Amino acid sequence: MKKITALLLALIMTLSLAACGKKSDTTTVPEQNDAVGEPQSEEQPETLDDYTVRVAALKGPTAMGMAKLLTDGGYSYNVYGTADELAAEIVKGNVDIAAIPCNLASILYNKTKSISVIGVNTLGVLYIVENGDSIKSIEDLKGKTIYSTGSGTTPEYVLNYILAQNGIDVEKDLTVEYKSEATEIASLLAADDTGDVIAMLPQPYVTTVMMQNDAVRIALDMTEEWNKVCEDGGALVTGVAVVRNEFADKHRTELADFMAEYAESVKFANEKADEAATLIEQLDITKAEVASRALPYCNIVLLTGDEMKNAVKSYLGVLYEQNQTSVGGALPDAAFYFTEQK
Repeated sequence: MKKITALLLALIMTLSLAACGKKSDTTTVPEQNDAVGEPQSEEQPETLDDYTVRVAALKGPTAMGMAKLLTDGGYSYNVYGTADELAAEIVKGNVDIAAIPCNLASILYNKTKSISVIGVNTLGVLYIVENGDSIKSIEDLKGKTIYSTGSGTTPEYVLNYILAQNGIDVEKDLTVEYKSEATEIASLLAADDTGDVIAMLPQPYVTTVMMQNDAVRIALDMTEEWNKVCEDGGALVTGVAVVRNEFADKHRTELADFMAEYAESVKFANEKADEAATLIEQLDITKAEVASRALPYCNIVLLTGDEMKNAVKSYLGVLYEQNQTSVGGALPDAAFYFTEQK
């Protein structure tokens, strides 16, 4: 038996990003069974007659699109507060389908080969905000101090990539001051009456800050800025859905049914934000008032097939160029991407 430790990425984000701005690129991968080279796992029944599909998600935007699906019933589920907790359950084989940060999926795949990505569920959730009106473009960040979370994790890589693609040297042209918690930055913005505080935050922290101080505004959408400069036309990806390969092999029909329900759940979150927000609060992801305002800015989607594959490959490629450990040491091979033929 051996302990495998891998550096990760939200959140929520954030992420992860996916964890709403907390540092999450360092994830401890639990012990595996060296004799067979596969994660320890409970034996699964051949049919679902007496078996409930086990779903998990990380708190933040990556879980928001699942709110209706989970609360409608029919699935066993847990919503986790940290990436480490959720990663441990995935590696143990205690989760069949999970919504997690994109780079965590890559890390777990490289260490276990036990999961596949089945969909992109969240695009970018990062925004530049300020209590003022000085930032209209990336160029305007020159000479400024930006407060952010995620030093050495995906928020830093996203910011560095966008700055570099715009010809801005992060070491010389501006200052980035990293804080350990998004709440620290939220407090700075909420108390600022000078117009000097500029920050990069993920949703739903952006919405929380704007509710606390109505002078704070969104200056730049980092998803839009990514799209402007990404050389291969790829997307900024925050979260993905993954499936345990053993489950997918035995239960293709049930997996297809899940994906159909998931698509409806995502549509519900995007079209009926107020109703979805109530369910999001029931899942203890964030307060309904915050969720209803944040949802339009969370870029919740469900991309599958080639669209999913192209988006994930492009995003992981950018992270790999900056820090190979952020994706588990290597870019995933073709088996990482779930297809009906797999």
